Amino acid sequence: MNKTIPFTCSLLLALMFCGSTFAASDYVPADYVWTTQSHNSSESMPCGGHDIGLNVWVEQGDLLFYACQSGWFDENNTLLKAGRWRLHFDDAPFDGSDFCQRLCLDDGAVYVSGGGVKVRLWVDVFEPVVSVALTTQHTERATLSYESWRYRDRQVTKAECQQCSYKWIITNDCTTFADSIRANGSQLTFSHRNRPQTVFDFTVSYEQLDAIKDSLYNPIGGLLMEGTMEAPGFRFTGTTDGTYASTDYRAWNFHNERLRRSTISIRLTNNRPGDKAIDAAPSKGAAKREAASARWWHDFWQRSWIKTDNAEAAPMVRNYELMRYMLGCNAYGQWPTKFNGGLFTFDPVYVDPKMPFTPDFRRWGGGTMTAQNQRLIYWPMLKSGDDDMMSAQIDTYVRMLPNAVARTRHYWGHGGASFTEQMENFGLPNPAEYGKHPAGSNPGVERNEWLEYLWDTALEFAQMALLSSEQHEKGALLADECLRFFNEHYQWQARKLGAKALNEQGQLVIFPGSGCETHKMAYNPASTIAALRAVSATRGGAADEIIPPIVIPDIPLCVINGDSCIAPAVAWMRVQNEETTQLYPVWPWRLYGLGRPGLQVALNTYLKDPHAIKMHRSKGWKQDNIWAACLGLTDEALRLTREKFEDGPYRFPAFWPSGYDWAPDHNRGGSAMIGLQEMLLQETPDGELLLFPAWPREWDASFRLHASGDRIVEASIKNGVVSQKPLQ
Repeated sequence: MNKTIPFTCSLLLALMFCGSTFAASDYVPADYVWTTQSHNSSESMPCGGHDIGLNVWVEQGDLLFYACQSGWFDENNTLLKAGRWRLHFDDAPFDGSDFCQRLCLDDGAVYVSGGGVKVRLWVDVFEPVVSVALTTQHTERATLSYESWRYRDRQVTKAECQQCSYKWIITNDCTTFADSIRANGSQLTFSHRNRPQTVFDFTVSYEQLDAIKDSLYNPIGGLLMEGTMEAPGFRFTGTTDGTYASTDYRAWNFHNERLRRSTISIRLTNNRPGDKAIDAAPSKGAAKREAASARWWHDFWQRSWIKTDNAEAAPMVRNYELMRYMLGCNAYGQWPTKFNGGLFTFDPVYVDPKMPFTPDFRRWGGGTMTAQNQRLIYWPMLKSGDDDMMSAQIDTYVRMLPNAVARTRHYWGHGGASFTEQMENFGLPNPAEYGKHPAGSNPGVERNEWLEYLWDTALEFAQMALLSSEQHEKGALLADECLRFFNEHYQWQARKLGAKALNEQGQLVIFPGSGCETHKMAYNPASTIAALRAVSATRGGAADEIIPPIVIPDIPLCVINGDSCIAPAVAWMRVQNEETTQLYPVWPWRLYGLGRPGLQVALNTYLKDPHAIKMHRSKGWKQDNIWAACLGLTDEALRLTREKFEDGPYRFPAFWPSGYDWAPDHNRGGSAMIGLQEMLLQETPDGELLLFPAWPREWDASFRLHASGDRIVEASIKNGVVSQKPLQ
């Protein structure tokens, strides 16, 4: 049975467990509670902090959890889990009717109790340390086990190669190599050192970049991933072998014959050769670290919130909070939260029975950055006031930027950064998606029917960074190099095809281009033109140095049954995917919408364009709910956003099914968050606030969200009347 504990109970429990105190006006999100055990890892509960995510569940009396740290990329660019932990009590205290597993959002911890045993699991927000605090009412005999499926080398089969960067061009010797695992006394150490030769080297040669290889950024060659565990009162007694789900494992077992109290700590790190080593010793005592992390989570919920007493709206708001919590679990990671499961993937056989692979598996890769999906995770952080957490994503682009500039110069001899879609964490195209290049073909272009000539998704990350005071400087760096690429490349391309670099109006011509992954071999696609216009405008006068006298073309328009609509492009050769290119000028680029010119044109496009209508749905990364909200289509926005926020099938309601990608589907959660935010708060180009622009007037609600100019907006609607507190 799943149930949400009411506010008063949540507050009481927070005070009991962590002793925190806060003002009466502080926002305290409700706990999420299970009172029965789970059947398997797919029925796990997330917990995390810093850059570590835990999947926590109790199965057949045993407490289990997976740990995953962002950045554990092996030689093949698979995102490895650190392992699985199991806590077994001989007296089976969790089998009684008093069993409870509780996610306390206010302090970021998971509590498990029953039969006189209490467990608190939490991850330090400021250091990559997992803590498991145990207290028992009576002396217990307990066994703590570290279970690893990487106790031996494993050949990566063709069927499971989607977990890594080789995908369908997997090499015959592709192997997930064994970890080094050692146990002694109460301590365990485990590590995985990448070999010097990795998929990076394969990619560089495959993409004809050997001449500049030595200058390219390589984040995975020689990468060392380490874990250390200290379990006071437990002693190592040997190993045993077993099978969980569909995967064999070896367990390193630690016993405690008289357990009354113990705090198990697990530190995870990942460092490249030359990186500054992280001190294995915590910076402060456990009690201080626990209090500091609990305070961070409490303050996190004060940054922004959404409240409602409306029974129909409450499930959306709850799942919004649960999704935001999972994003907070990677608040200070070096690497971004992955769209295809984040830090919370579980055994793949429970996603698809035809995939009996290890817990390291996820579709669409570990180190592969699918920008079209990743962006939906980071856009909502602007309105939620979490733009400090955007560093993991924006810094990744900044690290990759020199490689994107270097490949541009190598292939075409001009400046700018050419970021492709389906890109590796070192800034080069995924080798499988890059495609086969016969003699005479352009080696800088992906020969892929979905991805060719698709360069503009990096501009979304530049734009979101530019709109954040905290990320602005990095956004400017990224925007300038992306704008420079479009300016120089498409003039170069035009001269190659003809005698003139610009059209007769002196405008840049984007051809061949790509309207998202959908409108291929396009002439001036709407999504790209909107991106160039919006980012140039946000950059202001600085953009004149990148595209000095060059005029960016107007958004292409068309007439459908007598109504003016946004066109996907001036012309295109084929339709490849199901993204609605013609609505990207509405969002993310905000050239059309409420309080903006051309609203009726955008409404016509959404409501009357047969292609747009055919594409309307709420699955996965689809963003129709966002467009509907931005256009003031309240009923449509509500319907689609509610569908996106419907409980997933895996017990924890924000573990959504794989959709187009993998479970739990984070880009579905991100797009749902954006849609809900846009229903509550929008702005006009001059910064005027639009409160509840696509919210049902009969639904009472209130919110604290963030707007441009570092403004914090608090507003409410009650009985159809909107009120707003003075801006902070």
